[in-house]
Amino acid sequence: MQKPLKPTEFLLLSRGKWDPSKSPEEIQNAIDSFYTWHAQLVAEGKFKPGYRLATEGKLVSLTGIIDGPFTETNEVIGGYWFIVADSLEEAAAIAARNPCMACGLSYEIRPIEYERASAWRVSSETPAEGR
Repeated sequence: MQKPLKPTEFLLLSRGKWDPSKSPEEIQNAIDSFYTWHAQLVAEGKFKPGYRLATEGKLVSLTGIIDGPFTETNEVIGGYWFIVADSLEEAAAIAARNPCMACGLSYEIRPIEYERASAWRVSSETPAEGR
């Protein structure tokens, strides 16, 4: 599969928990501001819809199926969205304006890799000693 011409999509992962020093009103104001900000960026073609993630989950591996969540509490992934940008730097600049950062959340941005996986190419799944 060929990589599409720019702009490209970047996965935005919402991480963390609300700052306990913030009031529910402050947090709700940030949430409301986020949805206004998000809707504007969708209208501009800079964001695509994403969703919040439920608290429950399962981990499926060779050793079996276990209940989650699976990250440390300070690394909780609360949702995901897609940013459309010309570069990782532009995507990060867009995410840096997210109103929910003021209430404790942070964001991980990852470029979407359009190539199929291959055991002979270094990828995010390649062990460190194989890079």
